Order: sequence, then C-alpha cells, then structure tokens
Amino acid sequence: MQIEIYKMEASEDSLTITLEAICDTFSSLLWDIEYYKCGSFEVYIAANPKNIEIFQTGRIVGRDDDNQHFGIIESVLINTDIENGDYLTVRGRFLMCLLERRIIYPTYSTTSAKKYGDIVHEVITKNALLPDNRRIPGLSLGTVPGSCWEQTATLQISYSNLMQWVYTICEKIGGTANIRLVKSTGEQYRMVFDLSEGANRSIMQEDNPHIIFSDAYSNLLSFSYAEDSSVQKNFAYIFGQGKGDERKRTAYYEGSEPAYLDRYELYVDADDISETEFIDDETVPIPENKYLELLQTRGSEQLVLPQTASESEIAANNKQYVYNRDYFVGDYVTVQHRRFGMMQPKIQLIGMIECFDQNGRSLTPTFREV
Repeated sequence: MQIEIYKMEASEDSLTITLEAICDTFSSLLWDIEYYKCGSFEVYIAANPKNIEIFQTGRIVGRDDDNQHFGIIESVLINTDIENGDYLTVRGRFLMCLLERRIIYPTYSTTSAKKYGDIVHEVITKNALLPDNRRIPGLSLGTVPGSCWEQTATLQISYSNLMQWVYTICEKIGGTANIRLVKSTGEQYRMVFDLSEGANRSIMQEDNPHIIFSDAYSNLLSFSYAEDSSVQKNFAYIFGQGKGDERKRTAYYEGSEPAYLDRYELYVDADDISETEFIDDETVPIPENKYLELLQTRGSEQLVLPQTASESEIAANNKQYVYNRDYFVGDYVTVQHRRFGMMQPKIQLIGMIECFDQNGRSLTPTFREV
C-alpha cells in the first residue's frame, strides 16, 4: 500500500490535480473511515526537506488501494528529538469536510413530501453547486442507492452548517454521504458527492452472506461494550414562531408514546422555522397543518437514542472475511463473544480505523446497536 500526494488547483468550473509524490516509507498511517461523520487520517513520517515540501496543507492524500476516500491535509506538525529523530505529523479529514465551509443560506423549505435523497441534492445544489462565489469547484452530484433515501419528509432548514446537517440527516435515516475523486481527462478531476446505505450482512437476513465476528472463529481479538441510557431523549416538545400562548407548538415521538419512567422529554426551539415560504417569486403563508409537520421533522432530528458503543480489534489478515471486499463501513453484521455469553445478532459497523506501522496492519472497528 502506498500513499499518494496530490496538488489541487481549483478554477471556477474544474479541478486540476497533479500527482506530486508517492510515499511508502512512512512510520505509521491511520485511516479512519466513519459512517455518520467525516473521516480522518494521520501520517507520521520522518521530517526532512523533501517531506516538508511534499506534505503541505491544502494538498490531497490518497491511497493506491482506496478509490473512495481522499483526504485534505489540514495540519502539519514538526517535532524534533535528539534521541528519536525528527518527525512530521500530518493530519486531515476526508473531502466531505469541504461542505463544512458552507452554511445553508437562504432558507430551504419544502411543505410537500419529498424523498430525502432529493432534499439533500437540492440543498447541496443551492449551497455548493450554483455558479457564484459559493460554488465548490469540480463538485458534482453522484448516485443515491439505498432504500433509506427513498423515505419522504417535509422540512425547513436555514443557517446550519452544511456538512453537519447532511450527517444529521444520515444518522436520522441510516444512510451516509461521501465525496470521492473521479478522473475526467488528463489532470482534470471531478469531486462526486454520493449518498449510499450499508448492507445487511447479519444473521437476521438471508439475502447476503453472513458476516460473524466471534472469539469462537478467532477473528475477534479484543472486545469492549458500553451502554449509557442517561443521554436518551425520546419525546420532543417543539415550539415554533409566535409569542407566549400563541406560539405554534407540537410534539413528536416514534412508535408508541413513551410514558412514566420510560419517557425522556426534550425541548426543541424551532423559532427559526418560518410560517411563510417563497413560491414563484411570492411570499405565501404555510398552512398550519403543514407548519406543524415542519416542526415535527425538526423534533425527529433531535431525538437521542440510548448510547451504545462496542469497540473491538478484529483479525486484519483473516481470510474468512476481508475488509472492503466482504464487508464495509455501514454494514450490519453479527458480533458474538461466547466467553461472556453475549450475542449481538444485528449491529452496525459505523467506523473502521486502519493502522499501518512497524507491527503491520491492524483493524479497529466501532460498532453500534440498531
């Protein structure tokens, strides 16, 4: 595996990407792919004039064995040490972090039910693709596979950070977003914004081969599990525009209404949701029932499930299940620890840290129960 470092120059309509160097002599590489947030990377490499010239902020870092994830160098730290030598610590995040440079402006509103995939595409288009100074050069819309993106909603959003809002929607419906590089011609590249959904590979289905991590199969090297119910919020009171008792309000919960000790209430201030919308160059009032639907959508985004986390180390060289061939970040798998009598029949792989260092390659996944 080699690291590729590219120089990126953006014009109004395109990107010019130049391969500056190929590196395979680094001390360590962390490649952290996340499903519900922007992934990151870290390169630890000897500090010398050549490497200092190569690893500059704003450049792109890729891997020759990964055509889905590309990072932007955001920080470079030089440490000098008489005993251990001089080293560079190069850190950055994947290309989704470009969306963090935009907010949602002006207000986006839809009072007719639309697919979440269409909603996200429209918001990205209005805030990052239109031909003005807010445009992210070379960015285009890609594919939207996955039934989760077929779900519909009415919503109104304004002034939120674009990247954070996209991941809020992803976590709400169970999908993910990614920006990858696609070569066009010569040194011209496109950045493609994709929406997708993980596959179910657990024992709870029969459409895909089962992926089971277990101490019994010698592919689960270490295991930890934590649960925290104190953070959950399952009943939202949402307040919109208005004053005092005339303020528009509603409530939201999922499934059966929680009650007694199972009820964890949350206040949601949605005063920013306007009671009017702009249609055909005219400002018109939103019907009250539609306005309450907008409030409920906002409330649904604020609910918090009990926090569960399971971190493990799995066998990187296991031939039974190969990462990024047989299973991917976002997939649902089965985790079993026979020694403790624990079985998680359907659990989602929401993150994977690949580490390359003097000890070889290791895989550290993060799981979350559904």
